[in-house]
Amino acid sequence: MNSNLFQLFLIFLKIGAFTLGGGYAMVPIMERDIVDRHQWLTREEFVDVLIVAQSTPGLFAINMASHIGNKITGLMGGVVASIGVALPSIISILLIAMFFRAYQDNVYIEKIFMGVRPAVVALIAAPCFSMARVAHLSLSNLWIPVVSCLLITLFGVSPIWIVLVAGVAGYVWGRFKRQTPDDSDDEEDF
Repeated sequence: MNSNLFQLFLIFLKIGAFTLGGGYAMVPIMERDIVDRHQWLTREEFVDVLIVAQSTPGLFAINMASHIGNKITGLMGGVVASIGVALPSIISILLIAMFFRAYQDNVYIEKIFMGVRPAVVALIAAPCFSMARVAHLSLSNLWIPVVSCLLITLFGVSPIWIVLVAGVAGYVWGRFKRQTPDDSDDEEDF
């Protein structure tokens, strides 16, 4: 195994082992390691991978790992990164399955889970602000994520429909903008 693949495996093994809360909680750690520390991807490439991983069926963490690994070192990188990020969870699930019945009613275990919840919310919220900055969210387009969240939470609209409509609308808007002169220079970004 070449050194880049081994390094990629170790990074995703660490991310999988020390991140609580699932795939979205892993995003800031992935961004720090992949974009900031190793500079394997630009921030824009990372956001593009994030968008594709959200749109791809399957587990988000595995999708992120496979897309990032593939982008960095090809198909084998995708496989190695996916195994790295999944291995700690597989081992943890096996251990929990073996011992959870004996400790599931333990007051201390319940308190640990209650204490971890706020930290997981913060880890999931952090990438939202980072993505908003990279996506050049401005006052003129802030309504899009707000309306999307309202449609999903209040009206039960499937996120799949939101993604499909947003993709088609973005394509149509891009085609329209290409045909008209660019007047967006006076628009302020956040």
